[in-house]
Amino acid sequence: MSPKRTTGNLPVSRPQTSVQAARADLEAFEDLMFQVLEAWGLPTDNIIVAAKQRETLLRNTPGVIEELTDAERAKAPYIAKMIMAGSVGLFDAALNYLWNETVNRLRDHVAAFDVDYFFELAEPDPARRKNLKTREDLSEIGDHQLLEAANKIKLISDVAFKQLTHINYMRNHASAAHPNIEELTGLKLAEWLETCIKEVFQLKPRNVVAEIGKLLHNVKAKRLPSDELKKAATFFDGLPQDQADNLAAGLFGIYTPASATPEVLDNVRLLWPELWPMVSEDTRNEFGIKLARFSANVDLDRATRARELLDLVDGSAYLPESERVAEIQQALDALKRAHEEWNNFYEEPPAAQRLKDVVGRHGDIPAQVTRSYVVHLVYVFLTNSHGVAWNAEPTYKELIGRFDGLQAAFALRSFANSKIRLKLGDKLPREKWDDLLDLIAPKLTGRRDRTFLDTIRDFNGTPDELWLDSKIKSETKRWLALNKN
Repeated sequence: MSPKRTTGNLPVSRPQTSVQAARADLEAFEDLMFQVLEAWGLPTDNIIVAAKQRETLLRNTPGVIEELTDAERAKAPYIAKMIMAGSVGLFDAALNYLWNETVNRLRDHVAAFDVDYFFELAEPDPARRKNLKTREDLSEIGDHQLLEAANKIKLISDVAFKQLTHINYMRNHASAAHPNIEELTGLKLAEWLETCIKEVFQLKPRNVVAEIGKLLHNVKAKRLPSDELKKAATFFDGLPQDQADNLAAGLFGIYTPASATPEVLDNVRLLWPELWPMVSEDTRNEFGIKLARFSANVDLDRATRARELLDLVDGSAYLPESERVAEIQQALDALKRAHEEWNNFYEEPPAAQRLKDVVGRHGDIPAQVTRSYVVHLVYVFLTNSHGVAWNAEPTYKELIGRFDGLQAAFALRSFANSKIRLKLGDKLPREKWDDLLDLIAPKLTGRRDRTFLDTIRDFNGTPDELWLDSKIKSETKRWLALNKN
């Protein structure tokens, strides 16, 4: 017979008493198993954690999972496995189970929101993107990509992204997923369980995110009446910059596939000119880059439709120079993926070398990809916050050393990019930021740029706080507006 599951509030005192009463039996069983391992010639040191740490985990767990409903707990097999693994001292396996449950839940939230929209933001490579269509295809997206794209569409907040990225890092480096020598504590595991429950299991989209999801659903479901289109256009005016960019990417992704119906195409064509004024220069350039990549992949139907959207808003300035733009962007995307993998120290150097080879063959960086090139290089140069990829760093320094004055000026203002700003919240990237300023300083020949460099170096706060200074923010926005390409 299956054990009865509690309903409502979990009884806290009874499990605690039971855990304490079972401690002697548990230790006796462990002694027996250690004897068996020794008899078989297997190691016994650092295999399981001390009973006290397990008690800490089990003592804190009831109050944490009490936040879940009965139905939610019943659908959490990996949490049950986490607790079982933790109870016998296998904390590394427990963390792995927790992360598996968290990823499954986050994928469910993405699928319930709009999986097509998510894929459009999570996978920039059109060749890879066209094979991603369903909830099952979310398994093709790496865990960091999953977190990053969920943060980009604001399913999870910036704070949640940082917390979950840390748990993902510990899962990769201190769980049973990979060989490790890290020590985990019962209190840490309970805290991480609480974070995952709060930020993922109980996730509820914010109002603006829910509105975007509703609009995308309606665009794909039916021909929109004129009054609904007018209402949507009014909604665009209040969108934050990142959400306007995300929505534009979503509409672009809805319009370009060959499977798009005439009704869907009409909906997007009517909404696109209303949204375009709110779209940032970086995102507009990305659409031109995607057009180039469609052409490079001989995906002519998508290339034609992408061109239609740019023509619709007189966007000829964002058309690609050549396939060269696509090749450089593909190298940048590959480098970013390698940088964000758990084994980045091995994957990152060849990706950095590939970028160097592409840039070396082509010479100057095309204007259309300059911003992306600079931001990607700064992003990887600042490290993943946990360590320096030593075999890749010389390549980064060499490429940054080739910056011209304009590229150096973009690097100087790269803190305006939200992903760079988020990374600068950590200690190691802050130290590397100072190194970056030293590398680009000799290239800043313009008086305005050198004065701005002095302003940044004299700033009393941390680099991630530069954007909070009204004067620095205003000057940065003006400069970026004057240097769109």
